[in-house]
Amino acid sequence: MTTAAQEARREIDVRVTETSPVVRTLEVEVDAKRVARAFDRAYREVGRRATVRGFRPGKVPRSVLERLYGASIVEDLERGLVAETLPEAVAQAGLQPVAEPAIEAQPPADGSSFRYSARIEIKPALVLPSIRGLPAVRPSAEVRFEEVEEQLEGLRQRHAPLVEEPEGTAAARGNVLTIDYVGRLAGEAFEGGTGQDVELELGTGRFIPGFEEQLEGARTGDDREVIVRFPDGYGNAVLAGKEVTFQVKVAAVKRRALPELDDEFARDVGDFSTLADLRARIRSDLETARAHEADTATRRSVLDALLARVPFDVPPGMVDRRLQRRLSAAHRQFEKSAPHDELHQQLDRWAVEWRPLAEREVREALLLEAVAAQEGLVADDTELDARLEAMATEQGVEVAKLRKAYQEAELLEALRVQIVDEKALALLVREARIEAPPVA
Repeated sequence: MTTAAQEARREIDVRVTETSPVVRTLEVEVDAKRVARAFDRAYREVGRRATVRGFRPGKVPRSVLERLYGASIVEDLERGLVAETLPEAVAQAGLQPVAEPAIEAQPPADGSSFRYSARIEIKPALVLPSIRGLPAVRPSAEVRFEEVEEQLEGLRQRHAPLVEEPEGTAAARGNVLTIDYVGRLAGEAFEGGTGQDVELELGTGRFIPGFEEQLEGARTGDDREVIVRFPDGYGNAVLAGKEVTFQVKVAAVKRRALPELDDEFARDVGDFSTLADLRARIRSDLETARAHEADTATRRSVLDALLARVPFDVPPGMVDRRLQRRLSAAHRQFEKSAPHDELHQQLDRWAVEWRPLAEREVREALLLEAVAAQEGLVADDTELDARLEAMATEQGVEVAKLRKAYQEAELLEALRVQIVDEKALALLVREARIEAPPVA
């Protein structure tokens, strides 16, 4: 006795061609009998719903239905037969697609077999070298005295009150100006080119190149005409490469009144008794950040070494999907703060600029997956629960609510994969031959 699966298997013929190491082309032929049954079902369904003058519902001859609905039925059947048979064809070929297949098909015809081709992307078959002793470089996490002092001076600058300079003082680098301005392109004010009570510290480079320099020497009450040229690659295409004139009113010239670096300053800045305590906290924070940076650089260095030893093709669809996630996140982040056209122009640029990064991320993910498989690394339910608890504590939410959110978004398996990837990367670092960088 033949099973339904065996019968279906006989009704489609599949031929597999290796187009590239990560692409297979399936040539699929669906048996004429199966195509005929699909046509019969389609016309029966249309016949039950069709209202045709001169015929009772459900009694419209097929020849009339073919004349009235044939084109749309053929179009629907093409999509339906592909959707119905492609999973069977992929299973017969023993493939696991990693991206949406690309389909090329001819319209089906009643009484004939139906043929189509499917371009299937798959993961590359990776052969790993020894993962023990990979070379890596760990940068120094040492914090120099000068770096602590730079941070301390930054705090001093940020906590310095602004005081107005004496009347008639000419503005210089380091002065903070309060300005009103209107920008005009070809004599017309443009969107985003107007500001009032804007504080600008000369020498910081916040504005278009050349803007701040033309305000040096200005005094309170001065009106200045500032002419600048926007960079060719400026985000707003209307302004990119254009010369613009700003009418600037200087409302005030101020300076920062720097406080003394003493114990009183330390108490004003935070919960510190002495300046020495503040310096110690700055050093501790810098050491923590520097150690994190060194860890990140070490991991990247190990992955660089492994990537150099395992060249392989990357499925383009996986790169596209990774890139699209980045672009979607950027769109959500900026859609309320940037003009629509300007944002989409920027997204188009990022789509090009970020592709190498997306490909790198896919390569790393595939390599870590191969390492985990080779070393038998897994993440059990206990580890998954521990990660969810840690995340819930960090986010200040109940772990049950976080778990439910991950379940509803179908992200639990992705979290499990992330844990396994972290294990694989930690193994690579533990087994690496780590050296300090050469002394500059």
